[in-house]
Amino acid sequence: MANNITVMWGSGSPPCWRVLIALEEKNVRDYNSVQLSFEKMDHKSKQVLDINPRGQLPAFKIGDLVVNESYGACMFLEKKFQSQGNRLTPECITEEGHMYQRMFEGQTLSQKMADVIYYNWKVPEGERHDSAVKRNREALISELKLWEGYLQKGPGPFLAGKNFSLADVVVYPAIAYLFRFGLCEERYPKLAAYYNSLKSRPSIKTTWPPTWLETPQGSDLLKDL
Repeated sequence: MANNITVMWGSGSPPCWRVLIALEEKNVRDYNSVQLSFEKMDHKSKQVLDINPRGQLPAFKIGDLVVNESYGACMFLEKKFQSQGNRLTPECITEEGHMYQRMFEGQTLSQKMADVIYYNWKVPEGERHDSAVKRNREALISELKLWEGYLQKGPGPFLAGKNFSLADVVVYPAIAYLFRFGLCEERYPKLAAYYNSLKSRPSIKTTWPPTWLETPQGSDLLKDL
């Protein structure tokens, strides 16, 4: 079954990483894994555009079905392979609702993170403003404090409770990305503890971005947040 799955991905991309984690969690391994380079603009190549006309990664295909949105791909994998690997959705409907809340809040975290990290890349030099930089950083700080509070209140140790779930699959890569860009562990101890506690989880360790392994030292862009 897995050999009719193709995943095109780029190292270090949280959307790509979450799909790879989901595949590992569901014990789906004999799939066609195609690592591409953002630096070489591989995501704009014909092989990607044939699956994902937006020219973005991941590009995910199973048989004739294409599910390129990473949240959708993770949810699909949980449903498709529900009888194998680790269960990623709580049995309790209330806990499931809590999981979905944290999952989709993760999109807000990712957006505010991107607004800071990619500001100079997205905004032409003549259109950049210090006030916008300040506003984006303040918005990210508020968001980080919110997630720090979630982990403080529990019930933990995972994002949606006592069991690893889809919430962790989709949000952990974004949190790891924040620390890759220099987020201060001392300033956000609960987020740091969560981040470090899952590094050795098999699905995460196995799929750890190869470029991060090659260059363990990341950026210090977020060190002052």
